[in-house]
Amino acid sequence: MFQSQAMTQVELVVPEQDIVAVTEALADLRVFHQIDASYLRTRDGTYPAGYWQERAATFAALERRILNVMQMLGVSEGELPPEEEVHSIEPEVVHTALENLEQAIRACVRQAEEERRKLEQLRSYARQLEPLRGLDVPIELLRTLRSIFLLLGTIPPQNFERLQTSLAHIPSVLLMLRRQDELAVVALFGSQSDADILERAARSAYLNPINLPETYRGTPAEIIAALNTGSERAQERVAACEAEVERLHQARVPQLRNLLWRVRASGALAEAIARFGRLHYTYLILGWVPTQQVDRLRRELGVVSDDVLIEVRPLDRQGSGENGVPTALHNPPFLQGFQQLVTNYGAPRYDEIDPTPLLAVTFPLIFGVMFGDVGHGLVLTLLGLLLTSGRVRSLRGSHALGLLVAVCGVTSIGFGFLYGSVLGMEHLVPPLWLRPLDNVTGILTMAMAIGVLLLNVGFACNLVNAWLRRDWGRLLFGPSGLAGILLYWSLIGLVARSLVRGLQLNSSVVLGAALLGGMGVTLSGLLERLLRGEQPLFEGGVGAYVAQALFELFETVISFMSNSLSYVRMGAFAVAHGGLSAVVFILAGLLSPSQGFGYWLVVAFGSVVIVGFEGLIVAIQTMRLEYYEFFSKFFTGGGLPYRPLTLVQRRRGAR
Repeated sequence: MFQSQAMTQVELVVPEQDIVAVTEALADLRVFHQIDASYLRTRDGTYPAGYWQERAATFAALERRILNVMQMLGVSEGELPPEEEVHSIEPEVVHTALENLEQAIRACVRQAEEERRKLEQLRSYARQLEPLRGLDVPIELLRTLRSIFLLLGTIPPQNFERLQTSLAHIPSVLLMLRRQDELAVVALFGSQSDADILERAARSAYLNPINLPETYRGTPAEIIAALNTGSERAQERVAACEAEVERLHQARVPQLRNLLWRVRASGALAEAIARFGRLHYTYLILGWVPTQQVDRLRRELGVVSDDVLIEVRPLDRQGSGENGVPTALHNPPFLQGFQQLVTNYGAPRYDEIDPTPLLAVTFPLIFGVMFGDVGHGLVLTLLGLLLTSGRVRSLRGSHALGLLVAVCGVTSIGFGFLYGSVLGMEHLVPPLWLRPLDNVTGILTMAMAIGVLLLNVGFACNLVNAWLRRDWGRLLFGPSGLAGILLYWSLIGLVARSLVRGLQLNSSVVLGAALLGGMGVTLSGLLERLLRGEQPLFEGGVGAYVAQALFELFETVISFMSNSLSYVRMGAFAVAHGGLSAVVFILAGLLSPSQGFGYWLVVAFGSVVIVGFEGLIVAIQTMRLEYYEFFSKFFTGGGLPYRPLTLVQRRRGAR
């Protein structure tokens, strides 16, 4: 569990006529991690240079067209059934199918959009005329006035007097025909020679003129009736178009989704082949396969073609140290949330241990120490189980996170019993150990002890990693190696001897161990080069080397001190949690001394804040301790994640 799967490098030589079938077989196996070998190419062969790159670009363009059609029809991508196999398709077939679909859909969608625009225009005309419904004058008579300027429209009532004032010196008449809550219907009369001035004044007062096409005739009431009739007909045509779009939606959903998946698979196939090497009329395929899957790979490819040549080269972990070797993690499902935390920091290298199982123990432990409360922990546990159940559709992608939250909630419940705290109330259950607020020194000491333990676990993991890589210099003399461990424990001994009275420690032995460990760390660069037989021993001269070595020793000592003290925050947050809970009850008592409804309302709101806000802060601090204090002792990251070749990335969507 602590190491990734053993990997084997595979080289395949495939005849040109079998390349598509072999690539599909590799993708179906989902165990082959491809290495780019496109630099190994000749100009010979049936397919011209750049053929597969152009084919991949063609499928990418076709995918965009399909997604555009699906968007017009309101079709989601859907979820590919696990048992369904997706095969490649020729671009010409997709193009022909899309042409027919696009023509039918665009015509229908275009007609629906046009009818909606007409409907909105008719409704707009009706809204403009509605204030004039009571005017018993045909609109066409108002348009035929030659010497008189007439402007009908609506204006904010508060601007009516302002417009009258601005027109005081211009021969005109401004009448308010109707006044509503927000608008007033007005008529502005004047001379045609003053039309420009009157229009500018009207615009400055935000007078919105009523503009109707000349085809509309009759009184406002008659025109409104005609407009309403036209709106009803337009609405019927819109409904008919929408029904046709829905019919196309229902009829074309399977076809569109099938086309989308096949186009994606074909594009992925072309991209994969474009990264193969090509030697005359054969292709060279390079990649990695988990060692336990090699025999299965041979069998499956043998079924596809008898002419495939397979060469395997198992990789020894000793001295591998190659970032090019992918890391295939194989943790059980209940550890996937913790594995995500590890990979967020960095993928483990092939030649180092996977810290996921360690994180699954240390992360909940640290979180529980800082957030120990039975009630709050129970809330977190229930929340985690809800996320894990998948009952909330929008949170179904948080399954792994839900398990992590639930485990942290369980450890919070455990430490809640140790602290005797239930929803911040410390009188319901007796503490099995201590109350953080009553024994600050004890909780801080415990936190420091846990920190020292975790740092030593990190040191031990570093020794294992150094042994796996056969890096003897790092194992013996590194800051996290044996010399660093000796120095760290010597410093702890010196601090403990000065703080704990009666502690029987031989000063000479402790100082000697500190001196020996310090010398090992100081001379680590020199000793490592001696072990590897490298020259020169001193880069940049002896003086520069000594100065740098002493500075690194000082940095190592400071790092040991800061790393250890950082874990004191666990106890500090445990105290802060109890203090914040106490503040909630104090505020509740001030609001409702009789402990009525308001009292418990404040308590409930405070608990929500504690679980949400403080829980998030504690999670961040826990992550910080893991990443910067614990992982820094042994975990380098920077590995290459194992990504098996596949033609279809399964996605979730609505059916």
